[in-house]
Amino acid sequence: MPHRAPPSDVAAPELLLDRMESVVLDLDGTVYLGDGALPRAPEAVAALREAGKRIVFCSNNPTRTPDDYATKLSKLGIPTDPAEVFTSLKATVRWVQAEMPDAAVFPIGEQPLHDALTDAGVELCDDPERIDLVISSYDRTFDYRKLQIAFDALWFHRRARLVATNPDRFCPFPGGRGEPDAASITAAIRACTGAECEAVFGKPERGLLDMIADATGLDPATTVMVGDRLSTDVPFAHNTGMTSALVLTGETDRATLDRTPADERPHVVLETLDELLTVAAPARGAR
Repeated sequence: MPHRAPPSDVAAPELLLDRMESVVLDLDGTVYLGDGALPRAPEAVAALREAGKRIVFCSNNPTRTPDDYATKLSKLGIPTDPAEVFTSLKATVRWVQAEMPDAAVFPIGEQPLHDALTDAGVELCDDPERIDLVISSYDRTFDYRKLQIAFDALWFHRRARLVATNPDRFCPFPGGRGEPDAASITAAIRACTGAECEAVFGKPERGLLDMIADATGLDPATTVMVGDRLSTDVPFAHNTGMTSALVLTGETDRATLDRTPADERPHVVLETLDELLTVAAPARGAR
């Protein structure tokens, strides 16, 4: 039989970015690790912007402000406006303003949380008889005094409510080391008081995306969320209708991913952030 050349009109695979208008990027473990940009991450962000994609940076770390992140990213070769950065700290303050604007608040957290609450006109208080709200957060100055105040406000006086800035158990560092994060503080408070944590802000909770959508107008159906954590980044996408992309430059490695149940896996997997530019779109409805 005569040889037939393959048809010249075979369609190229559809790229994920062909479906997307916006890209939400986790920071630590996705764009940078510690004080250094991850390989080809600045070039990837520049290419996404050149392609006309809306870029949003999103972090659960409550110890830095959007201004802090914008400054760091810009120094790493990724020019960033603070308005492009959304954090669990910002989501926490937004909730307090909306739900408990007149509350006396005891924040167990670092100075950026205290400053953000004060700037928003929130009263800070360490008198257990007056505290209406205890906020549990990442706090490297956590001590017995703070635990006692929370205990008295929540258990003894039984008048305060408990919320947390973010659900992370630890904050990863380069080389595999890390530090206990907000979930460890929340666990200590709950262990002695029995109090329920009424709300947790940051990924994977929907409130963070609502804040981002209100500010930017992004549509979750045309947004891809890129992050390195199966516990927060991927469920954040799945909980809110975004497409999930897991990058293997941070917390999650291939072996961990292989052990993950199918319904908890991301839509696409990237070795490095720049692969987002060329990764094929998943089948419609696929996980």
